[in-house]
Amino acid sequence: MAEVFEVAEPTAPLRQAPSPDAPLDTEALKGERVSVYETEEGWARGKLEADGYMGFLPARALRAPGAPPTHKVAALRTLVFPGPSIKLPPLEALPLGARLAVARMEPPFAVAAGGGCVPAQHLASLDEKESDFVAVAERFLGAPYLWGGKTSLGLDCSGLVQVALNACGIPCPRDSHMQEQALGRALSLDLSQLRRGDLLFWKRHVAIV
Repeated sequence: MAEVFEVAEPTAPLRQAPSPDAPLDTEALKGERVSVYETEEGWARGKLEADGYMGFLPARALRAPGAPPTHKVAALRTLVFPGPSIKLPPLEALPLGARLAVARMEPPFAVAAGGGCVPAQHLASLDEKESDFVAVAERFLGAPYLWGGKTSLGLDCSGLVQVALNACGIPCPRDSHMQEQALGRALSLDLSQLRRGDLLFWKRHVAIV
């Protein structure tokens, strides 16, 4: 029987096999819930609650669930400080979409239930949604390509689509072939009819018009 954990680090790599040298399939973000089926030699085999992706994550990146998340990171990246001052050495950097439970607001900071202070302007409540997924995707212009990545430090084509749509509250599978089957409706091959926000698919790739 599976046991539920949550991601305790800014990102947790989900790999095809229990090895740091195994290919990276995707990344789980802090606060994301994971159903773990077994743990062995430092690796947990589990399924991500958000999109159902299965693979192997470092067991050290997981912890027992804490307080339910109340907010998500709305900036490309934000810093977590040990106290309410940007002069303190940051504890970690959280990517867009990471989730955390906010215990209270001490403007201009939000105090996390698990410890640490985050600039409140970089957070949004879980029910807040972006209105334009293309604009969200455009924030990643200049980010390096990383197969399996989902953050501004590196991401792939389908990861970009998933992160951008999720920011707008739109469920989205992780891989491009899944996205092709699940998202929108098919259009004709007349490229002149394409509009901003349409998705183009070809073998193992997706692009945003």
